[in-house]
Amino acid sequence: MQAGVLFRERDIFQEPFHEIELRELIRTSKPASIFSWRSPSFKKLGLDPEDLEEDDLIRLMLKEPRLIRRPLIRVADKLFIGAKLDELLEDLS
Repeated sequence: MQAGVLFRERDIFQEPFHEIELRELIRTSKPASIFSWRSPSFKKLGLDPEDLEEDDLIRLMLKEPRLIRRPLIRVADKLFIGAKLDELLEDLS
């Protein structure tokens, strides 16, 4: 518990997502919203983002968790991506 909020932290490198979990996490969004396009891991692949379908992004994130933007924070049905602390705190108040 931190600041009176109960939460569960997950290290996605030690406990990677399963495909069903990843799809559930982004059900109200698109895979591209949590994909780390600027990641060195993505750049090393040499892929053209225009050539990638949603299923390709999911497959790549499952194979290489570094391609998932962090932190991911889910509060009820809302997903906060990256460092949007102000938005998160506003939603919690």
